[in-house]
Amino acid sequence: MVELLLLCPQDEAESVSDALMDELGALSVSVEDADANTEAERALFGEPGMPAPRGGWDRSIVKALFDGADAAQDAADLLLEQDWASAVQLQSITPLIDQDWVRLTQSQFSPVPVTPSFWVVPSWHEAPAAASKVIRLDPGMAFGTGTHPTTRMCLRWIAQQTPARTAQWLRVLDYGCGSGILAIGAALHGACGVEAVDIDPAAVQATVDNATANHVNVKAGLPDLAKGPYALVLANILATPLKLLAPLLCGHVQSHGDLVLAGILERQADELIEAYAPWLDLSVSDSEDGWILMTAHRSA
Repeated sequence: MVELLLLCPQDEAESVSDALMDELGALSVSVEDADANTEAERALFGEPGMPAPRGGWDRSIVKALFDGADAAQDAADLLLEQDWASAVQLQSITPLIDQDWVRLTQSQFSPVPVTPSFWVVPSWHEAPAAASKVIRLDPGMAFGTGTHPTTRMCLRWIAQQTPARTAQWLRVLDYGCGSGILAIGAALHGACGVEAVDIDPAAVQATVDNATANHVNVKAGLPDLAKGPYALVLANILATPLKLLAPLLCGHVQSHGDLVLAGILERQADELIEAYAPWLDLSVSDSEDGWILMTAHRSA
């Protein structure tokens, strides 16, 4: 297997990709930001609820896989002869070393401690001896493996609540559930009537599968499944959608219930406090690596 790398200006990346795939025999094609990890890097998609930026990066690296070096070189030669591709530059043609991709992927995910006794553990790892509570979760299509600070902070908050308090969680909602990790974490700590919703059907299915694998009861579905009130509402999304969802999420919190929000940067705290002020008093409960956890308790 050989990898062909081409540097393309914004207007040519799509045409180059189409030509490689449709006419020049590439086995696969991917496009990446040529300025990634530099000051010139920029997000291609904005945060949900914000205006979308213009499409395409200023400069893109187009990667194409071929069966052999000759096929890759022929494709590059033919492509660069085209008048419309005059600004495209050949970067490299490199043989790829055969990899055991499953083993390589597994090597990148290790057990994640939430507390000394509460861990998130991939299925191919043994749980640590100190782990009295374990979420078994493998990387997949849906967000939430325990490696991100926002997920860990939510799980840590759940784990830090007293048994007397978790016993009162007769209904729990994980809004924007992703993999279902927060719903599963709540169920493992004694919550009943746990529901998880997401706009992505793949996330809903991932939650069903992960709950089954962890032997807990979680009812998962699209957002219209959620019918409050709930003793605990969890939402690990992003700041902008959390602001837009403020009336909905607050409306789901019952008297003496709790709201837990994550996916928020430290600099966004005041925005969230203001957005939720008509209904609940949010405060920062935890922070990690520039991210914060915000919580509120409905007193009556």
